[in-house]
Amino acid sequence: MARLQLSNSFSIHRREFLRLGMTGAASLSLAELNRLRAEQPLADSAQNEKTAVILVWLIGGASHLETYDPKPQAPSDYRGPFLPIETNVPGLNISELLPMHAKIADKMTVIRSLTHSGGNHQQGAQQLLTGHDIQALKNKPDHPDLFSIAHRLRYDVNHDIPNYVGLQPTPYVGPAYLGTSYEPFAVYNDPNLENFAVPNLGTVTAEAETRLTERISLRKRFDRLQQNLEQIQEMQALNAFEQQAANVLTSTNTREAFDIKQESAAIRDRYGRNQWGQQLLLARRLIESGVELITTTLNGSLCGRIHNWDDHAVNHHCFDVMKARAPYYDQAVTALIEDLFERGLNKRVMVVVTGEFGRTPRISYANDSASGIMQPGRDHWPNATSLIFAGGGIPTGQIVGATDPRGEEVVERRISREDFLMTLYRHLGIDPRPISFTDYSGRPIPILLEGEVVPELSANS
Repeated sequence: MARLQLSNSFSIHRREFLRLGMTGAASLSLAELNRLRAEQPLADSAQNEKTAVILVWLIGGASHLETYDPKPQAPSDYRGPFLPIETNVPGLNISELLPMHAKIADKMTVIRSLTHSGGNHQQGAQQLLTGHDIQALKNKPDHPDLFSIAHRLRYDVNHDIPNYVGLQPTPYVGPAYLGTSYEPFAVYNDPNLENFAVPNLGTVTAEAETRLTERISLRKRFDRLQQNLEQIQEMQALNAFEQQAANVLTSTNTREAFDIKQESAAIRDRYGRNQWGQQLLLARRLIESGVELITTTLNGSLCGRIHNWDDHAVNHHCFDVMKARAPYYDQAVTALIEDLFERGLNKRVMVVVTGEFGRTPRISYANDSASGIMQPGRDHWPNATSLIFAGGGIPTGQIVGATDPRGEEVVERRISREDFLMTLYRHLGIDPRPISFTDYSGRPIPILLEGEVVPELSANS
């Protein structure tokens, strides 16, 4: 991969600009983007302060029966070995694997009735985060996801903190025809490691900063020679993004935002001294520093042998692995929610915890692919997904929707992928209904074709 060589002490991979979301020509001009932003009928909370979203992604799909929708009365080939426990919200029972969740259930709302038609990981993630009925099996979507769109509509050229950060970015989604300018600033390192750092941030010498500025200026002059009058506005938009790239790379604020060691030992212990705990702590730290959009994927060794939540019988003994990973998950998620409330960020910041779908209520059996031992598993199940919302100024301590006694089908308050996205867009102060973007073939594609804000998740309800 080519490298921008700025000085002997400072160099950046070209992908650093991709990570910052600042490369590639935009299909709207800067003037058009500013017009779209000005025309957005912002939600009340967004008019006064910049709202933010943290998506905690359980890659592979977590079982709803072993988390937020236990079915103790179901037949033995459905219910699994874990019992439900009461929470501090009357009538809300969750799995015994989540005792810390039970203590803060009044600070979250449980959704038990999200459903879509994406039966594989690619389709599930892309349907849920783009809102389109994607059936093709592609590793990257044909349509941009919510975070890329919100990044585009809410960017701030003068910001010296990235607008959109992916801490282990959500797989299978992306900006599609919006262009790589709207990828997240991607961080793949484990923030629990002693040597965790994001290279090059805020460590630029004066000489290197001058070289970076001169290189951007030189690129602009060459590119302008190739532009006709109709393309000048697009170049202005790209130049603005490149300027923000320079702002971020040279910013001590950005470097300090990613310096998780500035957090006290007590707060780091509270989240858990492991990858998931420190990822969610870093997410909170970045939000406080001005980042508006964060996706963070809970993957890796804490998930088990295959490093994700895809608990087919050939991959995991689904009950053993859920029991092993649950304490880390329980601690990290509840620490994040409580911390946001204690810091007064619960109205501005919305937390969503979900994966691409639930798991089959009926238990399957197969030989483990590593040991050959017969063991139980649960497969993909987009018919019913359980998830939680917290913060965002929404009413909490609620249960929304229900599934049948076996957890197979939604029987009350069906929530569609479009409803899910409309709720997040509203919190971000975006009304997607009048907005279309031009795809690769030149066709205008609406952000969302349908959908309504989930009333129970409205800050004004």
